[in-house]
Amino acid sequence: VGGLLLFDITNRRSFQNVHEWLEETKVHVQPYQIVFVLVGHKCDLDTQRQVTRHEAEKLAAAYGMRYIETSARDAINVEKAFTDLTRDIYELVKKGEISIQEGWEGVKSGFVPNVVHSSEEVVKSDRRCLC
Repeated sequence: VGGLLLFDITNRRSFQNVHEWLEETKVHVQPYQIVFVLVGHKCDLDTQRQVTRHEAEKLAAAYGMRYIETSARDAINVEKAFTDLTRDIYELVKKGEISIQEGWEGVKSGFVPNVVHSSEEVVKSDRRCLC
């Protein structure tokens, strides 16, 4: 029911492909709705940037999605991208804009954990991953 739509901020062509990727995913999930977060990755390579933050934010706004920049190498905003996407989905479910539907692999009813632990909390407490 949700997806991270990634492009490389150091590669303009990947940014130019975002529209095509978005349309392709819509074809495969119709008639259902998917929530996307646009992710500009490799933000640690700012000196090699070919796509400005303003351009990416403008594109995300045009599609009604959130924008975030990440760096897997430096562990910047990676977990936040997933957390933001999950929260956006949850809010739409609460509002009834996304519903549980038979025959769809999106939102399912069933077990809901009481506590969600971030990987940072697990590391801080010297416990193993709760996955």
